[in-house]
Amino acid sequence: MRSKLKLLRCGLPGYLFAALSFAALVAPAATAEEQFPKEAWSKIDPAQLGWSPEKLADARTFVETLPPSSVVVIDHGREVAEWGDATKKIKISSMRKSLLSALFGIYAPSNHFDLDSSLGNLGIDDDPPLTQEERRATVRMLLESRSGVYHGYVAGTPGMREGWPKRGSHSPGSYWFYNNWDFNALGSIFEKEFKTPIAEAFSKRIATRIGMQDFRVEDMYYLRAAVDASPDFNKSLHPAYHFRMTARDLARFGYLFLRNGEWRGTSIVPKTWVNESTHAHSRTKAGEGYGYLWWIDGFDLPVSSFSAQGALAKYVVVVPTRGLVVVYLNHTEFPDDASGLTEDAVKKLPSISHAQMGQLLKLLLDAQTRVSM
Repeated sequence: MRSKLKLLRCGLPGYLFAALSFAALVAPAATAEEQFPKEAWSKIDPAQLGWSPEKLADARTFVETLPPSSVVVIDHGREVAEWGDATKKIKISSMRKSLLSALFGIYAPSNHFDLDSSLGNLGIDDDPPLTQEERRATVRMLLESRSGVYHGYVAGTPGMREGWPKRGSHSPGSYWFYNNWDFNALGSIFEKEFKTPIAEAFSKRIATRIGMQDFRVEDMYYLRAAVDASPDFNKSLHPAYHFRMTARDLARFGYLFLRNGEWRGTSIVPKTWVNESTHAHSRTKAGEGYGYLWWIDGFDLPVSSFSAQGALAKYVVVVPTRGLVVVYLNHTEFPDDASGLTEDAVKKLPSISHAQMGQLLKLLLDAQTRVSM
Protein backbone atom coordinates (compact mmCIF):
# COMPACT_ATOMS: atom_id res chain seq x y z
CA MET A 1 0.00 0.00 0.00
CA ARG A 2 2.83 2.41 0.93
CA SER A 3 4.58 1.93 -2.42
CA LYS A 4 1.36 2.68 -4.27
CA LEU A 5 0.77 5.84 -2.24
CA LYS A 6 4.31 6.97 -2.88
CA LEU A 7 3.74 6.72 -6.62
CA LEU A 8 0.44 8.55 -6.36
CA ARG A 9 1.93 11.42 -4.39
CA CYS A 10 4.28 12.48 -7.15
CA GLY A 11 2.97 15.68 -8.72
CA LEU A 12 -0.22 15.87 -6.59
CA PRO A 13 -1.25 18.73 -4.32
CA GLY A 14 -1.20 17.83 -0.63
CA TYR A 15 -4.96 17.99 -0.16
CA LEU A 16 -5.57 15.68 -3.13
CA PHE A 17 -2.90 13.25 -1.97
CA ALA A 18 -4.51 13.15 1.46
CA ALA A 19 -7.93 12.43 -0.05
CA LEU A 20 -6.57 9.62 -2.20
CA SER A 21 -4.68 8.15 0.75
CA PHE A 22 -7.83 8.10 2.87
CA ALA A 23 -9.89 6.53 0.06
CA ALA A 24 -7.33 3.79 -0.44
CA LEU A 25 -7.36 2.97 3.26
CA VAL A 26 -11.13 2.82 3.67
CA ALA A 27 -12.04 1.27 0.29
CA PRO A 28 -13.86 -2.06 0.65
CA ALA A 29 -11.72 -5.15 0.17
CA ALA A 30 -13.98 -6.49 -2.59
CA THR A 31 -12.99 -5.57 -6.14
CA ALA A 32 -15.08 -5.59 -9.29
CA GLU A 33 -13.39 -8.85 -10.29
CA GLU A 34 -14.39 -10.44 -7.00
CA GLN A 35 -18.01 -9.55 -7.60
CA PHE A 36 -18.28 -12.40 -10.10
CA PRO A 37 -18.14 -16.05 -9.02
CA LYS A 38 -15.14 -18.09 -10.06
CA GLU A 39 -15.35 -21.89 -9.81
CA ALA A 40 -18.08 -21.44 -7.21
CA TRP A 41 -20.00 -18.61 -5.58
CA SER A 42 -18.01 -16.68 -3.01
CA LYS A 43 -19.64 -17.22 0.38
CA ILE A 44 -19.53 -14.39 2.88
CA ASP A 45 -20.83 -13.64 6.33
CA PRO A 46 -24.08 -11.80 5.51
CA ALA A 47 -23.43 -9.35 8.34
CA GLN A 48 -20.39 -8.07 6.43
CA LEU A 49 -22.75 -6.99 3.65
CA GLY A 50 -25.12 -5.32 6.07
CA TRP A 51 -27.61 -8.15 6.48
CA SER A 52 -29.45 -8.66 9.74
CA PRO A 53 -28.62 -12.21 10.94
CA GLU A 54 -31.86 -12.33 12.93
CA LYS A 55 -34.06 -11.29 10.00
CA LEU A 56 -32.23 -13.62 7.63
CA ALA A 57 -32.91 -16.41 10.12
CA ASP A 58 -36.60 -15.47 9.98
CA ALA A 59 -36.53 -15.94 6.21
CA ARG A 60 -34.91 -19.35 6.60
CA THR A 61 -37.46 -20.37 9.22
CA PHE A 62 -40.21 -19.44 6.77
CA VAL A 63 -38.59 -21.54 4.02
CA GLU A 64 -38.47 -24.51 6.38
CA THR A 65 -42.28 -24.38 6.68
CA LEU A 66 -42.57 -24.87 2.90
CA PRO A 67 -42.13 -28.04 0.82
CA PRO A 68 -38.51 -29.18 0.21
CA SER A 69 -36.69 -26.72 -2.02
CA SER A 70 -33.34 -25.28 -3.06
CA VAL A 71 -32.79 -21.59 -2.30
CA VAL A 72 -29.82 -19.40 -3.23
CA VAL A 73 -29.56 -15.69 -2.41
CA ILE A 74 -26.89 -13.58 -4.13
CA ASP A 75 -26.07 -10.02 -3.01
CA HIS A 76 -23.77 -8.08 -5.37
CA GLY A 77 -22.17 -11.28 -6.57
CA ARG A 78 -21.69 -12.93 -3.17
CA GLU A 79 -23.72 -15.76 -1.72
CA VAL A 80 -25.40 -14.75 1.51
CA ALA A 81 -27.71 -17.77 1.80
CA GLU A 82 -27.93 -21.32 0.48
CA TRP A 83 -30.72 -23.44 1.88
CA GLY A 84 -31.46 -26.94 0.65
CA ASP A 85 -29.41 -28.72 -2.00
CA ALA A 86 -28.24 -26.08 -4.50
CA THR A 87 -26.67 -28.86 -6.63
CA LYS A 88 -29.91 -30.78 -7.17
CA LYS A 89 -31.08 -30.74 -10.80
CA ILE A 90 -34.77 -29.86 -11.09
CA LYS A 91 -37.07 -29.57 -14.10
CA ILE A 92 -37.57 -25.80 -14.28
CA SER A 93 -40.77 -25.86 -16.40
CA SER A 94 -41.60 -22.46 -17.92
CA MET A 95 -38.39 -20.85 -16.73
CA ARG A 96 -37.03 -22.41 -19.93
CA LYS A 97 -38.63 -19.54 -21.84
CA SER A 98 -36.40 -16.89 -20.28
CA LEU A 99 -33.35 -18.99 -21.24
CA LEU A 100 -34.55 -19.04 -24.85
CA SER A 101 -35.14 -15.29 -24.75
CA ALA A 102 -31.49 -14.79 -23.83
CA LEU A 103 -30.44 -16.96 -26.78
CA PHE A 104 -32.54 -14.90 -29.18
CA GLY A 105 -30.82 -11.83 -27.77
CA ILE A 106 -27.43 -13.33 -28.63
CA TYR A 107 -28.17 -14.91 -32.01
CA ALA A 108 -30.63 -12.48 -33.61
CA PRO A 109 -28.29 -9.46 -33.83
CA SER A 110 -25.25 -11.42 -34.98
CA ASN A 111 -27.30 -13.12 -37.69
CA HIS A 112 -29.11 -9.92 -38.72
CA PHE A 113 -32.38 -11.63 -37.93
CA ASP A 114 -35.47 -9.42 -38.09
CA LEU A 115 -37.79 -9.96 -35.13
CA ASP A 116 -40.62 -8.53 -37.22
CA SER A 117 -40.40 -11.40 -39.71
CA SER A 118 -43.78 -13.12 -40.01
CA LEU A 119 -44.48 -16.80 -39.52
CA GLY A 120 -45.56 -16.97 -43.16
CA ASN A 121 -42.30 -15.51 -44.42
CA LEU A 122 -40.31 -17.88 -42.21
CA GLY A 123 -42.25 -20.92 -43.41
CA ILE A 124 -43.59 -21.76 -39.92
CA ASP A 125 -46.75 -23.85 -39.93
CA ASP A 126 -48.40 -26.52 -37.81
CA ASP A 127 -50.82 -29.45 -37.91
CA PRO A 128 -53.66 -28.55 -38.31
CA PRO A 129 -52.34 -25.74 -40.55
CA LEU A 130 -52.22 -22.11 -39.50
CA THR A 131 -54.68 -19.70 -41.09
CA GLN A 132 -53.53 -16.86 -43.31
CA GLU A 133 -54.30 -14.43 -40.50
CA GLU A 134 -52.24 -16.45 -38.00
CA ARG A 135 -49.29 -16.50 -40.39
CA ARG A 136 -49.14 -12.70 -40.09
CA ALA A 137 -47.88 -13.03 -36.51
CA THR A 138 -44.25 -12.00 -36.09
CA VAL A 139 -41.44 -13.39 -33.98
CA ARG A 140 -41.60 -10.28 -31.80
CA MET A 141 -45.28 -10.99 -31.13
CA LEU A 142 -44.40 -14.54 -30.06
CA LEU A 143 -41.72 -13.22 -27.71
CA GLU A 144 -44.35 -10.93 -26.19
CA SER A 145 -46.97 -13.74 -26.12
CA ARG A 146 -49.24 -11.65 -28.35
CA SER A 147 -49.34 -13.81 -31.51
CA GLY A 148 -53.08 -14.45 -31.61
CA VAL A 149 -52.31 -18.06 -32.61
CA TYR A 150 -54.47 -20.24 -30.36
CA HIS A 151 -53.48 -23.58 -31.80
CA GLY A 152 -53.04 -26.81 -29.85
CA TYR A 153 -49.67 -27.05 -28.12
CA VAL A 154 -47.43 -29.42 -26.19
CA ALA A 155 -47.00 -29.21 -22.38
CA GLY A 156 -48.53 -26.63 -20.07
CA THR A 157 -50.64 -26.76 -16.92
CA PRO A 158 -54.42 -27.22 -16.81
CA GLY A 159 -54.63 -23.63 -15.55
CA MET A 160 -53.04 -22.38 -18.75
CA ARG A 161 -56.03 -23.78 -20.66
CA GLU A 162 -58.48 -21.70 -18.65
CA GLY A 163 -59.82 -18.84 -20.71
CA TRP A 164 -57.98 -20.14 -23.76
CA PRO A 165 -59.25 -17.95 -26.63
CA LYS A 166 -60.84 -19.48 -29.69
CA ARG A 167 -58.79 -19.56 -32.84
CA GLY A 168 -59.22 -16.36 -34.79
CA SER A 169 -60.71 -14.45 -31.86
CA HIS A 170 -57.85 -11.92 -31.72
CA SER A 171 -55.72 -10.58 -34.53
CA PRO A 172 -51.91 -10.94 -34.23
CA GLY A 173 -50.37 -8.41 -31.86
CA SER A 174 -53.68 -7.13 -30.46
CA TYR A 175 -54.05 -9.22 -27.29
CA TRP A 176 -51.78 -10.67 -24.58
CA PHE A 177 -52.40 -14.24 -23.50
CA TYR A 178 -49.86 -16.57 -21.89
CA ASN A 179 -49.65 -19.06 -24.72
CA ASN A 180 -47.43 -22.14 -24.87
CA TRP A 181 -47.89 -22.31 -28.65
CA ASP A 182 -45.90 -19.08 -28.96
CA PHE A 183 -43.14 -20.33 -26.70
CA ASN A 184 -42.77 -23.73 -28.37
CA ALA A 185 -42.88 -22.27 -31.86
CA LEU A 186 -40.08 -19.90 -30.85
CA GLY A 187 -37.95 -22.94 -30.10
CA SER A 188 -38.59 -24.29 -33.59
CA ILE A 189 -37.85 -20.90 -35.15
CA PHE A 190 -34.59 -20.58 -33.21
CA GLU A 191 -33.28 -23.95 -34.37
CA LYS A 192 -34.46 -23.48 -37.95
CA GLU A 193 -33.05 -19.98 -38.41
CA PHE A 194 -29.81 -20.30 -36.48
CA LYS A 195 -29.16 -23.95 -37.35
CA THR A 196 -28.14 -25.00 -33.87
CA PRO A 197 -29.94 -27.05 -31.19
CA ILE A 198 -31.12 -25.03 -28.20
CA ALA A 199 -29.13 -27.06 -25.68
CA GLU A 200 -25.86 -26.70 -27.59
CA ALA A 201 -26.41 -22.98 -28.07
CA PHE A 202 -27.15 -22.49 -24.37
CA SER A 203 -24.13 -24.54 -23.34
CA LYS A 204 -21.72 -22.79 -25.71
CA ARG A 205 -22.91 -19.20 -25.58
CA ILE A 206 -24.11 -18.91 -21.97
CA ALA A 207 -23.45 -21.81 -19.56
CA THR A 208 -19.76 -22.29 -20.42
CA ARG A 209 -19.02 -18.59 -20.65
CA ILE A 210 -20.43 -17.76 -17.21
CA GLY A 211 -19.00 -20.87 -15.56
CA MET A 212 -22.13 -22.86 -14.76
CA GLN A 213 -20.98 -25.78 -12.64
CA ASP A 214 -23.65 -28.35 -13.38
CA PHE A 215 -25.39 -27.81 -16.72
CA ARG A 216 -24.74 -30.39 -19.44
CA VAL A 217 -26.22 -30.53 -22.95
CA GLU A 218 -28.14 -33.67 -22.02
CA ASP A 219 -29.96 -31.70 -19.30
CA MET A 220 -32.27 -30.32 -22.00
CA TYR A 221 -34.79 -32.61 -23.67
CA TYR A 222 -37.75 -32.31 -26.03
CA LEU A 223 -41.34 -33.18 -25.26
CA ARG A 224 -43.33 -33.92 -28.39
CA ALA A 225 -47.03 -34.39 -29.03
CA ALA A 226 -48.38 -37.90 -28.77
CA VAL A 227 -49.31 -39.54 -32.06
CA ASP A 228 -52.98 -39.65 -31.07
CA ALA A 229 -53.06 -36.17 -29.55
CA SER A 230 -56.31 -34.29 -29.88
CA PRO A 231 -56.05 -31.28 -32.27
CA ASP A 232 -57.84 -29.02 -29.81
CA PHE A 233 -55.61 -29.85 -26.84
CA ASN A 234 -51.95 -30.70 -27.43
CA LYS A 235 -51.45 -31.67 -31.06
CA SER A 236 -48.68 -29.61 -32.59
CA LEU A 237 -45.51 -30.01 -34.65
CA HIS A 238 -43.57 -27.82 -32.24
CA PRO A 239 -42.08 -29.62 -29.22
CA ALA A 240 -41.49 -28.17 -25.77
CA TYR A 241 -37.80 -27.85 -24.83
CA HIS A 242 -37.40 -28.70 -21.16
CA PHE A 243 -34.37 -27.97 -18.96
CA ARG A 244 -33.20 -29.54 -15.73
CA MET A 245 -30.96 -27.17 -13.79
CA THR A 246 -29.53 -26.45 -10.35
CA ALA A 247 -30.19 -23.44 -8.16
CA ARG A 248 -26.55 -22.39 -8.11
CA ASP A 249 -26.35 -22.40 -11.93
CA LEU A 250 -29.60 -20.45 -12.25
CA ALA A 251 -28.20 -17.88 -9.82
CA ARG A 252 -25.45 -17.24 -12.38
CA PHE A 253 -28.05 -16.77 -15.11
CA GLY A 254 -29.95 -14.28 -12.96
CA TYR A 255 -26.73 -12.48 -12.09
CA LEU A 256 -25.82 -12.25 -15.78
CA PHE A 257 -29.04 -10.30 -16.34
CA LEU A 258 -28.52 -8.24 -13.19
CA ARG A 259 -25.19 -7.18 -14.71
CA ASN A 260 -26.89 -6.19 -17.99
CA GLY A 261 -25.66 -9.26 -19.84
CA GLU A 262 -21.98 -8.68 -19.02
CA TRP A 263 -19.66 -11.20 -17.39
CA ARG A 264 -16.19 -10.15 -16.26
CA GLY A 265 -16.03 -7.33 -18.77
CA THR A 266 -17.33 -9.40 -21.68
CA SER A 267 -20.77 -8.93 -23.22
CA ILE A 268 -22.59 -12.27 -23.22
CA VAL A 269 -26.11 -10.98 -23.90
CA PRO A 270 -26.33 -7.50 -25.48
CA LYS A 271 -27.30 -4.85 -22.93
CA THR A 272 -29.96 -3.51 -25.28
CA TRP A 273 -31.60 -6.95 -25.33
CA VAL A 274 -31.49 -7.26 -21.54
CA ASN A 275 -33.22 -3.90 -21.24
CA GLU A 276 -35.80 -4.60 -23.92
CA SER A 277 -36.61 -8.14 -22.82
CA THR A 278 -37.06 -7.15 -19.15
CA HIS A 279 -39.25 -4.15 -20.02
CA ALA A 280 -43.02 -4.64 -19.75
CA HIS A 281 -44.61 -4.77 -23.20
CA SER A 282 -47.93 -5.93 -21.71
CA ARG A 283 -49.68 -5.85 -18.36
CA THR A 284 -51.78 -8.65 -16.91
CA LYS A 285 -55.02 -8.15 -15.04
CA ALA A 286 -53.06 -8.77 -11.84
CA GLY A 287 -50.73 -5.90 -12.70
CA GLU A 288 -47.65 -7.93 -13.59
CA GLY A 289 -45.76 -7.00 -16.70
CA TYR A 290 -44.53 -9.29 -19.44
CA GLY A 291 -41.48 -8.59 -21.59
CA TYR A 292 -39.76 -10.99 -23.98
CA LEU A 293 -40.43 -14.23 -22.08
CA TRP A 294 -39.69 -12.52 -18.73
CA TRP A 295 -42.14 -11.50 -16.01
CA ILE A 296 -41.84 -7.91 -14.80
CA ASP A 297 -42.53 -6.80 -11.21
CA GLY A 298 -45.22 -8.69 -9.34
CA PHE A 299 -45.07 -10.19 -5.82
CA ASP A 300 -46.36 -6.85 -4.42
CA LEU A 301 -42.79 -5.72 -3.69
CA PRO A 302 -41.80 -2.14 -2.87
CA VAL A 303 -39.05 -2.25 -5.51
CA SER A 304 -38.93 -3.17 -9.20
CA SER A 305 -37.95 -6.68 -10.23
CA PHE A 306 -38.06 -9.12 -13.10
CA SER A 307 -38.22 -12.88 -12.99
CA ALA A 308 -38.21 -16.21 -14.76
CA GLN A 309 -41.04 -18.38 -13.47
CA GLY A 310 -42.04 -22.03 -13.83
CA ALA A 311 -44.91 -24.23 -12.70
CA LEU A 312 -44.84 -25.55 -9.14
CA ALA A 313 -42.75 -22.71 -7.71
CA LYS A 314 -39.66 -22.38 -9.86
CA TYR A 315 -38.28 -18.83 -9.66
CA VAL A 316 -35.28 -16.69 -10.52
CA VAL A 317 -36.03 -13.19 -9.23
CA VAL A 318 -33.74 -10.25 -9.97
CA VAL A 319 -34.01 -7.02 -7.96
CA PRO A 320 -31.66 -4.55 -9.69
CA THR A 321 -31.79 -1.69 -7.16
CA ARG A 322 -30.78 -4.11 -4.38
CA GLY A 323 -28.16 -6.04 -6.36
CA LEU A 324 -30.13 -9.17 -5.50
CA VAL A 325 -30.73 -12.49 -7.23
CA VAL A 326 -33.02 -14.97 -5.48
CA VAL A 327 -33.46 -18.52 -6.77
CA TYR A 328 -36.21 -20.75 -5.41
CA LEU A 329 -36.63 -24.26 -6.81
CA ASN A 330 -39.40 -26.37 -5.35
CA HIS A 331 -38.22 -29.99 -5.59
CA THR A 332 -41.59 -31.23 -6.86
CA GLU A 333 -41.50 -31.37 -10.65
CA PHE A 334 -44.45 -30.81 -12.94
CA PRO A 335 -45.07 -34.07 -14.85
CA ASP A 336 -44.26 -34.19 -18.56
CA ASP A 337 -47.55 -35.88 -19.35
CA ALA A 338 -50.09 -33.62 -17.69
CA SER A 339 -52.91 -34.20 -20.17
CA GLY A 340 -54.84 -36.27 -17.66
CA LEU A 341 -54.37 -33.92 -14.73
CA THR A 342 -57.16 -31.70 -13.48
CA GLU A 343 -56.60 -28.31 -11.88
CA ASP A 344 -57.57 -29.82 -8.52
CA ALA A 345 -54.94 -32.55 -8.96
CA VAL A 346 -52.28 -29.95 -9.67
CA LYS A 347 -53.25 -28.01 -6.55
CA LYS A 348 -52.56 -31.13 -4.45
CA LEU A 349 -48.94 -31.30 -5.64
CA PRO A 350 -46.48 -29.89 -3.04
CA SER A 351 -45.79 -26.29 -3.97
CA ILE A 352 -46.06 -22.69 -2.76
CA SER A 353 -48.29 -19.89 -3.93
CA HIS A 354 -47.23 -16.70 -5.70
CA ALA A 355 -48.14 -14.85 -2.50
CA GLN A 356 -45.86 -17.09 -0.43
CA MET A 357 -42.98 -16.40 -2.80
CA GLY A 358 -43.73 -12.72 -2.38
CA GLN A 359 -43.63 -13.17 1.41
CA LEU A 360 -40.20 -14.80 1.18
CA LEU A 361 -38.89 -11.98 -1.01
CA LYS A 362 -40.19 -9.36 1.42
CA LEU A 363 -38.47 -11.13 4.32
CA LEU A 364 -35.21 -11.10 2.38
CA LEU A 365 -35.56 -7.45 1.41
CA ASP A 366 -36.21 -6.60 5.05
CA ALA A 367 -33.16 -8.58 6.13
CA GLN A 368 -30.93 -6.68 3.70
CA THR A 369 -30.55 -3.63 5.90
CA ARG A 370 -27.70 -2.20 3.82
CA VAL A 371 -29.26 -1.61 0.44
CA SER A 372 -26.31 -0.26 -1.54
CA MET A 373 -22.57 -0.82 -1.87
